[in-house]
Amino acid sequence: MDKVFHAIELAARAHRGQVRKGSGVPYLIHPLNVAKLLIQEGCEEEVVVAGLMHDTVEDTDMELADIEAEFGPRVAAMVAGASEPDRRASWEERKQHTIDGAAGAPEEVLWIICADKLDNIRSLREDLQHTGPALWTRFNRPQPAQAWYYRTLLAQLEQRLGGSPLVVQLREEVAAVFAEEEDAQG
Repeated sequence: MDKVFHAIELAARAHRGQVRKGSGVPYLIHPLNVAKLLIQEGCEEEVVVAGLMHDTVEDTDMELADIEAEFGPRVAAMVAGASEPDRRASWEERKQHTIDGAAGAPEEVLWIICADKLDNIRSLREDLQHTGPALWTRFNRPQPAQAWYYRTLLAQLEQRLGGSPLVVQLREEVAAVFAEEEDAQG
């Protein structure tokens, strides 16, 4: 677990000062939740480390080379596999990249993607209960686009990971969040 604690320290440093959209919750809580989900799923230490570092390349100054220097090429490859491409790409291109990547990604990367999306959708559901439909104005795309993304990615994860507890939880959360929204709009 030494690598996990080291990754927690690095993630804390990298995400210092960042907060989750609209909630004010320190961003570090997200990679910690992802790591917890991966541990509960029984993933090995390097997968947990990659889960802790999964947003550093997208959202901080950290680069894949830094992750490789700290944790080796396998962890860096997992982080790369779970990361979106260039932030200058359109939302649709970035999300399609994740969906397409999930079709051929190694299983360990799929666990990270699944844990990441599960924690994200849980946060969405919590915020939706407090904020209501105005929540969707925080995002780059409206609710129907978000529903498309989560449902399409979920289908990929179900196909590749089957009925694991993590996938089942993600399915339940996606159904709840987007059913609530459709009920509110319809």
